[in-house]
Amino acid sequence: MTGPLHRFRTLPLRSRLALLVAVAVAVAVAAVAAACWFVTRAQLEHQADATLRAAKVDNQYLIGLYQHCTGISKQPTQPYTGFTVQLIDAQGTACTAPDSSALPVTGADLAVVDHERSEALHSETDADGVKMRVFTYPVRVTVQRGLGQPPAEIGLGVSVARPLSEIDKPLSTLAWVLLLVSGIGVIGAGAAGLWIARSGLRPVDELTEAVEHVARTEDLTVRIPVDGEDEIARLSRSFNSMTASLATSRDRQAQLIADAGHELRTPLTSLRTNVELLARSDETGRAIPPDDRRALMSSVKAQMTELASLIGDLQELARPDAAQPGPLQVVALHDITRTALERARLRGPELTITAELAPWYVRAEPAALERAVVNVLDNAVKFSPPRSTIDVVLHRGELTVRDRGPGIPADELPHVFERFWRSPSARQLPGSGLGLSIVARTVQQSGGEIGLRPADDGDGTVATIRLPGAPQPPPETPRS
Repeated sequence: MTGPLHRFRTLPLRSRLALLVAVAVAVAVAAVAAACWFVTRAQLEHQADATLRAAKVDNQYLIGLYQHCTGISKQPTQPYTGFTVQLIDAQGTACTAPDSSALPVTGADLAVVDHERSEALHSETDADGVKMRVFTYPVRVTVQRGLGQPPAEIGLGVSVARPLSEIDKPLSTLAWVLLLVSGIGVIGAGAAGLWIARSGLRPVDELTEAVEHVARTEDLTVRIPVDGEDEIARLSRSFNSMTASLATSRDRQAQLIADAGHELRTPLTSLRTNVELLARSDETGRAIPPDDRRALMSSVKAQMTELASLIGDLQELARPDAAQPGPLQVVALHDITRTALERARLRGPELTITAELAPWYVRAEPAALERAVVNVLDNAVKFSPPRSTIDVVLHRGELTVRDRGPGIPADELPHVFERFWRSPSARQLPGSGLGLSIVARTVQQSGGEIGLRPADDGDGTVATIRLPGAPQPPPETPRS
């Protein structure tokens, strides 16, 4: 496609803006000039018609002209100053004043002579080819027909005409003036449009340079100065917000990689040491005592389990925070909590776990929600002293898990949901510091809230999960 529209789209934006401004101004100027020309023409024609209507020829001149044209009088008639005067009788015979060109007699003129019309106004071309504006009106004059004959009153039509050049010449001059002014206006509008386009697009040029700089150097610290509240300012603010978000995301990604590497190094180092001991035993033929070998194998299994759990947590957190969760379903939170309690009791058989679970249905991803509840209960089991009690209550969408552990200092509470953050007192315990981060993410994706606070009536921590309710699903119809 190589048409004008395609060529227009290939022009730079400032050239297109300047061209559009010039075209818009040209259309506006042309419309104004045309309106001015037509209004002026109508006004000039109106004035010319008014002048013709006011030019009533006196009867003495008409009598002399009639007698001259009919041969009654040999005395020559002088031209009527400024006008062409022509008499029309009932037979349609025209008599024109001396030094004037004859005008054609029309049906409208004859209708005036016959008193069928009071006047006639029209444009005609005379015998010399000059366009004339003609006004015809009726008149009755008394003339002397000859010697010994009484005077007679006859009805005539009088046509008074003036050249249309009196209108056309000023209109032609006006047309040239308007054309010249329009051309100057269009050229000025094009120049002004180009200047406006350059000035208006200067922030866009700065934004383009900033984007190219970021693409070339990956420097996300670039910021564009924002001035005003217009669309360009909004675009600049959006770009600054975008680069800030990208910088934060890159920093978090780098932090995630650094933290993951740090967390993976410990189990891998321990696992490598134990495997090397076992391999050296096989290579040297020096058997490891059975009890020590069993301890080494148990340690290897525990480290592999910890490593697998950490890798699973990293995979979960590798998804973007804004990623869409899996398909949401209406699930029974009380059933999910009951399943998680069974797993928690297996991990802490010496603990007493009480549960009061009222029915509550929510919209969530079942697997993710179960893992979140399991993580909260695992934390309670991990930090609870032996033979202590964990209270689990679900009432009207609020799930609370209260343990009797050492609690969390107030200055550490703001950090408990950060990735890889672990309390100094918990760093010797197994775990990666990702569990509560995953819980918070799952709860937020389900439209809920999570919080931790010290217990009001003694040692321990209370974890609270609030999830909005959903309509209870219809019971399944038993199969026949």
